[in-house]
Amino acid sequence: MSGGPWVGTWRPHRPRGLISAQFTSPGPKYTIPGTTGYLAHDPTKAKAPAYTFRGARPPTTDCSPGPRYFVPPSITRNGKYVAPAQPICGRHTTKTEVTPGPRPNSYTLPRLVGPNTVYTHASPCYSMAGRSKQGSFAEDLSKTPGPAAFPKVDVNVYRKRAPMYSMATKSCLTGDKTARPGPADYCLGKVTLNKPQAPAPTFGLRHSLYKLP
Repeated sequence: MSGGPWVGTWRPHRPRGLISAQFTSPGPKYTIPGTTGYLAHDPTKAKAPAYTFRGARPPTTDCSPGPRYFVPPSITRNGKYVAPAQPICGRHTTKTEVTPGPRPNSYTLPRLVGPNTVYTHASPCYSMAGRSKQGSFAEDLSKTPGPAAFPKVDVNVYRKRAPMYSMATKSCLTGDKTARPGPADYCLGKVTLNKPQAPAPTFGLRHSLYKLP
């Protein structure tokens, strides 16, 4: 509260909140209904299908043990179902007596293949000789003379002789035989014989780029 003068029975003071008369618009007095949910939906907007969720049921006293007990798949409502199968039992033992005598491999059958058979007709037989080493694929051709084993015949023997040129020995040069300097006796870099020094490039100071030369 302010300590200002009284205006009649009312003393002016600072407002504690917003006063609607100070604004030209109604402000947040009017709200637009929402477009989500089922209750208080905007009537100007289309409403999508809504699905209700049922609450949880209260627990019951009658409950089954669940998957606690394993029931074999062969158990049906009519009883146990077993596919038809042949029973397998042990092998019976039989007592046999062995009599002494020749074994089966003591006998041999007569030969049925070949020209000299006992009681069958022999089919035509063909004799097979050994493989020849000449003309076969296994013949070693490196033992025969090849084209390089014969000497090359000169063409001038069976054709007209070609022109031939004779080459004689080098003739001796006549004249003065004194030693003279050759190209290797001169050195172009030695110029100090007639000059003070050999030519060489000079490197000066680096001048500023902003000054005229």
